[in-house]
Amino acid sequence: MALTREEREQFLAEPHVAALAVDAQEEGRAPLTVPIWYQYEAGGDLWIMTGRDSRKGTAIAAAGRFSLMVDRVSPTVRYVSVEGPVTDTSPATRELLTEISSRYLPADKVEAYVDFAWKSHGEQVVIHMRPEHWLSTDLGAF
Repeated sequence: MALTREEREQFLAEPHVAALAVDAQEEGRAPLTVPIWYQYEAGGDLWIMTGRDSRKGTAIAAAGRFSLMVDRVSPTVRYVSVEGPVTDTSPATRELLTEISSRYLPADKVEAYVDFAWKSHGEQVVIHMRPEHWLSTDLGAF
């Protein structure tokens, strides 16, 4: 059964690891699909952080849009897929890295991870996407 707007937005707002898909921009290649952390608040745009010159960063810049899919298998099988245009790309900040890391990591691990990532991952960008097309379902209890 399809989710209501409120259900799908709430589900997307939960801290799932997403599967990002974007046109690979390479002849003979399927879309690039990789796991990624994301940030989203119901009703707004979502954002991801990635290397400016990473494969996904350059593919998103060329395509101008991407999709994310999040799912779970318990207590019911549920997924939300969202696709839309890039609305902004800006340099990452340490504050945004801390925000997104705090969403996924235990509080006592965030500072060490942020220190490591900020020093090791090279130039990062924050890419905002406006959800335009949604697919969602919950298969219910079996």
